[in-house]
Amino acid sequence: MAERSGQPALSIEDLHVYYGESHAIQGVSMTLERGVLAVVGRNGMGKSTLCNTIVGLKSSRSGNIRILGRETSRLEPHVIHRHGVGYVPQGRRVWPSLSVDEHLRLVATGGPDAAWTVDRVYQTFPRLYERRTSGGSQLSGGEQQMLAIARALLGNPRLLIMDEPTEGLAPIIVAQVEAMMVRLAGEGAMAVLVVEQNIGVATGVSDHVAIMVNGRINRMMEARALAADRELQQRLLGVGRQDEYDLPLPESTTGENAEALLAQVYRIERGEAADAGSVTATAESPQPSPLRPDRWKMPVTSLRQSIVEASRPEDDSRRIFAIPFSERIGRTALVAGTFDTKGRELKFMRDRLKALGIPTRTVDLSTTDKPSTADVTPLQVASMHPGGTSAVFSKDRGQSVTAMAEAFARWIAREPRIGGIISAGGSGGTTLATAGMRALPVGIPKVMVSTVAAGDVRDYVGASDIVMFHSVADVQGLNSITEQVLGNAAHALAGMIAQLPTREAYEAKRRLARPALGITMFGVTTPCVQAVTKRLEADYDCLVFHATGTGGRAMEALGDSGLLAGFLDLTTTEVADMLVGGILPADRDRFGAPIRTGLPYVGSAGALDMVNFGPRDTVPARCQSRKFVVHNPNVTLMRTTADENRAAGEWIGQRLNLMEGPVRFLLPEGGVSMLDRPGAPFHDPEADAALFEAIERTVRPTSRRVVERVRANINDTAFVDAVINAFNAISPPLSKRA
Repeated sequence: MAERSGQPALSIEDLHVYYGESHAIQGVSMTLERGVLAVVGRNGMGKSTLCNTIVGLKSSRSGNIRILGRETSRLEPHVIHRHGVGYVPQGRRVWPSLSVDEHLRLVATGGPDAAWTVDRVYQTFPRLYERRTSGGSQLSGGEQQMLAIARALLGNPRLLIMDEPTEGLAPIIVAQVEAMMVRLAGEGAMAVLVVEQNIGVATGVSDHVAIMVNGRINRMMEARALAADRELQQRLLGVGRQDEYDLPLPESTTGENAEALLAQVYRIERGEAADAGSVTATAESPQPSPLRPDRWKMPVTSLRQSIVEASRPEDDSRRIFAIPFSERIGRTALVAGTFDTKGRELKFMRDRLKALGIPTRTVDLSTTDKPSTADVTPLQVASMHPGGTSAVFSKDRGQSVTAMAEAFARWIAREPRIGGIISAGGSGGTTLATAGMRALPVGIPKVMVSTVAAGDVRDYVGASDIVMFHSVADVQGLNSITEQVLGNAAHALAGMIAQLPTREAYEAKRRLARPALGITMFGVTTPCVQAVTKRLEADYDCLVFHATGTGGRAMEALGDSGLLAGFLDLTTTEVADMLVGGILPADRDRFGAPIRTGLPYVGSAGALDMVNFGPRDTVPARCQSRKFVVHNPNVTLMRTTADENRAAGEWIGQRLNLMEGPVRFLLPEGGVSMLDRPGAPFHDPEADAALFEAIERTVRPTSRRVVERVRANINDTAFVDAVINAFNAISPPLSKRA
């Protein structure tokens, strides 16, 4: 990219960025002429959001970003990269399965005459040359950071964005990275914007420092002035230079007093002998914390919270890379499939979409490891598999298809601005493509042209809104039939994409709409759900899901998509079918959406008194001596036993313990269904007691997680009142709609 004389490397004017309704960047304006500009601030001030917005990974609501005089605020990330922007993201984000050399040669596009080549990288970072055959996951933190910087430099940028480049590195590596930034700026070939929490590094590499507070640039000042002003560092940032401020704790926070500031730990043990009610409590001394504040000063009370945070399990990738639904919406159609065997058919649909003005992006899901001309190659998709590309490109075709399906689901979960997705194939291709389709939120168009579409497709569709087109003839070449079917499918997707709202329109509509609640129901809990819905429908959009296995999954898919404001999971009968072997089972991810999202959750044990089978003669022989109710000729209900209820209660309790949002779980002592009230055929107080006691014994109660007994049947007015009261207690106040 040719330099534009007299133009700043980076100019930002009145930038505003939102996450939903959260105003993350609030009118930021700043200019980087040349050299190094450091941005400092506490956690959560918007520094990483600013970086992501500059490089196009986050959309701004308004404002301008100019790079060497060119407006880039509405460009795609890869276009911004081609305009001369390199990015070293926080956390390095190296590919675990690619070697160092593969990383570098994959991104080296400047040719032998470029300022930065692979050879120059190896000269600059000799350690990378020594480790050139090692995979990304085999590198130390410092080596990964070197690789992330080298990867950005190979794009030969004129502007280099570095987000927390020294985070988590040993002091000797920090010094090396600091020297590298100074050298890059001194060469004059590029400007550097660095986000740093290490105040010593920030003031050491830059001439000026921008201090960020609550999404705004609080002030811009000379780096040497900030370095010398300890009081200002503490007042604005709450930090000091660690090498200068390693002072002993005051006497009041040392020794026994310091331990007193950490929570006293007690272990509670309940006797299992005849005296089961006895409880003993023994105090334990808190173990020395492995955490020490290294660059930011931290009082003991904050250290205690850090210990708590460190004890939490690491978030899974779905939560880490969750993208708001409004940012998933775009206009680009993904054409995905096995291009090695279905290339003509997939390209036919791509060309039909292009003819209608729909931007397209091809994604190759082939498992043969052959060269590909698709926009996204099989290697790129396969690299998302936890086991690396070797797990996908194996000699076992079944294993390869399964692994590529998982990799595709992980890949697509991180992709923003998708208008829709279309594919075509046989059973294998359908398995691959629909795995990714199911990972997309409900509402983004999904079309699958398949030879299996005329049969049972529930394993492919799941709880998603996939449209299945029967291919009629095999998807094998183009002929008068396949061209018509494939063309119809492409035109259908184009129509769906054309009617998608813009991100702005979606957000505006969402703000005016009633918040949606997911409610589970069965025939035997219908009166309860109807009464609850009637009480809430003035303020909430009540979405009722029939608890038939797919119903629970559909509700949770909407929750994961960000389309629900809470859950009223009153009918959890699918758990009984899953554990006992009924025909309407939940999957093992049941309750996963409230676990991942932290949305308000009110649950109950609705219809856990039964397991569902088909016609009476289809009930397994092992169950023939059990108690049954023939609901209709096609549905037979079997009463659960005390042991089965106990197992269900323990499983549900374990899942409730994983929820970090507000939880209320209600136990109707008068029966969990119509058939479980006194005098009804499934009334069994002993079995219900086993269920309730297992839940109470398993759940770890907190102020946010409460199990409550209600002296009523699940369909009684008193239980409906308890549901409404529980939901009102944990749901946020409603915003007034215009």
